[in-house]
Amino acid sequence: MSDNSTLKTWLQVIIDLFEAFFKSSRTTKRTWHQHVVPYYGDWAVRREGNKRITSKHRKQSTAINKAKRIAKKRKADVIIHRQDGTIRDRVSFGD
Repeated sequence: MSDNSTLKTWLQVIIDLFEAFFKSSRTTKRTWHQHVVPYYGDWAVRREGNKRITSKHRKQSTAINKAKRIAKKRKADVIIHRQDGTIRDRVSFGD
């Protein structure tokens, strides 16, 4: 095989990998579900799938109210967790 055809083959492999990656990432729709989770002795609101928190609160009730406001705007769910991280309740604002 010549160097030119080998280069074209490698370029095609790289292009195919990029296309496969971007097609798979576009098919997964991100949700706007809001989780109320324990956070260093306080409570936080975190969008589903995010590592970073949206907001931090001293009381769980305040965090729940914030999560509900966001979820209503986005027609999403609020998932409320207990102090141990297990799910306590789920409130749906979707259609």
